[in-house]
Amino acid sequence: MTEIVSNQYLIDSLKLGRARSLELFNSLDDEQIIGPRLGIVNPLLWEVGHVAWFYEQFILRMLYGERPLLNNGDDLYDSIAVIHGIRWDLPLLDRRRCLQYMQDVEDRLAERLPGNANDQASEQDSFIYQFAAFHEDMHTEAYTYTRQTLEYPKPDLAVAADFDAVRLDGGPLPGDVEIPGGTFRLGSDGTEPFLFDNEKWSHVQTVYPFQIARAPVTNAEFAAFVADDGYQRRDLWRDVGWGWKMEAEAEHPIYWVADGQNNWKLRDFDQLIDLPPHKPVIHVNWYEAHAFCKWAGRRLPTELEWEVAAAGEPDGNGGIAPTQRRYPWGDAPETDSRANLDARGLGTADVGAYPEGDSAWGCRQMLGNVWEWTSSQFDPYPGFKADAYQEYSEPVFGTRKVLRGGAWATRGRMVTNMYRNYFTHERRDVFGGFRTCAEQDWENMGLPKR
Repeated sequence: MTEIVSNQYLIDSLKLGRARSLELFNSLDDEQIIGPRLGIVNPLLWEVGHVAWFYEQFILRMLYGERPLLNNGDDLYDSIAVIHGIRWDLPLLDRRRCLQYMQDVEDRLAERLPGNANDQASEQDSFIYQFAAFHEDMHTEAYTYTRQTLEYPKPDLAVAADFDAVRLDGGPLPGDVEIPGGTFRLGSDGTEPFLFDNEKWSHVQTVYPFQIARAPVTNAEFAAFVADDGYQRRDLWRDVGWGWKMEAEAEHPIYWVADGQNNWKLRDFDQLIDLPPHKPVIHVNWYEAHAFCKWAGRRLPTELEWEVAAAGEPDGNGGIAPTQRRYPWGDAPETDSRANLDARGLGTADVGAYPEGDSAWGCRQMLGNVWEWTSSQFDPYPGFKADAYQEYSEPVFGTRKVLRGGAWATRGRMVTNMYRNYFTHERRDVFGGFRTCAEQDWENMGLPKR
């Protein structure tokens, strides 16, 4: 059940998402909003039109039965029907007409909410309006990493204007925390204000004792793997990962640049900077993360272990409490002192930053900074049932790996400890990093080997 909110809350939610879209879109010229034909990004002009079409399709048309605002909108912007490779060739709305279409849809959405602004919306509207706004949030994060991919300038966002960059400092944070065995309810229950279909429903899982890193893997740690010929050692890579590495000719993280003096630079949007040693390694895919773990004698956490480390609490008797935190620090909303979210810092922070956001076990940055790859396949929870947008999760079950926690450009209003992201193993363009777990000696612990 979705928490019922006011009409004004929904209107404000739409405007918040749209404001970020416009900041990222309007700061690029006409050539940049089309961009080169690459297999991992969309033309931005197509993508912002798609987001407007999504609102129209799933609210105005499917829910309220309105006629389309564009006669050919489905042929242009339906992401299921319009395959990726032809999106540069379509007769897209030009910049002016696209902006007008976006505004027309937003105006109609506001008009469709019955009563006054302060009236309570229906449960149906409370869900679908927020879901569509979060869909735009997902795309604004994609616009941001597309700018990185295409070497466009770092975005100039209003939210970053008064941000204190000192918050991004914090140095390294080595070491593990120990988490006991027990039981844990994985996923969301009906008490959450909003939840996505792939979070449903919470279900009891057995947790074996494990040790998980206090912080994500840093650039300095990953550089040691690269220096030790980590990308050349066949024994560190799974067969399919090695095949990807050879085809991609990968020798290091995608945006690292050798300076000729045994040091690394990092391409940060359109700038080349010294590789920051204590920031988390980012833009690495699942294969790279897995190979690092093999080299380090570590492993990726399972999705269950990650959520226990983020949302669980000690029970005072050496076990795991039955409670579940919405955020690592508790149930209070996120703030700029607890997590690096919402693109406030326009980049990653040192892994030792944001101590106020620690989980009950002492894990840092479980939300924000970088998405964290897990070892788990993206599968449905028991009793899964798709929500109104049936293509959100169901079609890709079994084909992706789960990432958790959000990144620096993720909107804080959308992500919780239970939020599940998912990408294919080879994606390096997304804001992905990882933290590791110690390898357990399961036999000597009297537990089944995993």
